[in-house]
Amino acid sequence: MSEPHLVLGIGELLWDVLPDGQQLGGAPANFAVMAGRLGNHAAILSRIGRDDLGRQAIDRLDPMPVETSYLQVDPAHETGRVTVRLEAGQPYYTIHEPAAWDFLSLSDEWLQLIERADAICFGTLAQRHQESQRTIQTLVAEASAACTCILDVNLRAPYYSSEVLQESLELATVMKMNESEVRVVLELLDLSTEENTSTPMFMEAAMEPRFASAFLLAAAGRLLGEFPALQMVAITKGSRGSLLVTRDEWHEHPGFPVKVADGIGAGDAFTAALTHYLLRGANLATLNEAGNHWGGWMASQAGAMPALPNPVREAIAAAIEQTS
Repeated sequence: MSEPHLVLGIGELLWDVLPDGQQLGGAPANFAVMAGRLGNHAAILSRIGRDDLGRQAIDRLDPMPVETSYLQVDPAHETGRVTVRLEAGQPYYTIHEPAAWDFLSLSDEWLQLIERADAICFGTLAQRHQESQRTIQTLVAEASAACTCILDVNLRAPYYSSEVLQESLELATVMKMNESEVRVVLELLDLSTEENTSTPMFMEAAMEPRFASAFLLAAAGRLLGEFPALQMVAITKGSRGSLLVTRDEWHEHPGFPVKVADGIGAGDAFTAALTHYLLRGANLATLNEAGNHWGGWMASQAGAMPALPNPVREAIAAAIEQTS
């Protein structure tokens, strides 16, 4: 039996403070926990404070299938917190600063781990501070050529810039964003979908205005044309599914109807499932099926790291297997 893939989440680990209590989260941490639950050797590369919230984070993660031994402890800055306000089931965030994860420190231990990684997920939010930005970009640049490097765009105003986005995309092989971020990304990069004169033939029919995702497909094609290292663009559309685009093909999934609890972590579960099956050579239809199954399940649960009963895991895995 082959060894599990080494999958890393690099960036923020924090507490989401909701109206009814607090839940551990942070996109890279959510991603890593889900990747571990799917059977990978997962680890979180982040930084917590030497405080009660930091100790509580370790206690919360301890029973989960994710390695925490690589977490750094900051003696001067507090463990991250985010105040979450829910409106019609959709989360809105107040991200407190500075936080320990703003000061990720490049270490030999992290560099040695990154050289063995099969997949890395990193985002734009954790790069809001220069020190973490430098550490994250150095780590991703040191990954092997075979490593799948996923950029989770994760735009949180005012913590993003065209510079960070440009530099991150130059390092990424997969880009994931939600549909509300697409226009912002194109504006930040000064890209227009109308300027793409080398649209692949397989996209042309779908570019017609009658196609529901014509703009999203054109945007993905523009990004793939602009960044040579990029191999796939994934665009999530909430309950309406997702669109996956490569240079050779595209696939759209309609999504699954779910009763949304709070929506926190749904995109991260999608990304983890996408990564898990991508590392196993799955086709776009299977990647989309996996992402929507797990993203939908997460949206139906409270918080980003809910309990996952074995029967649920097995039922979702079986449903995905039918697609493949």
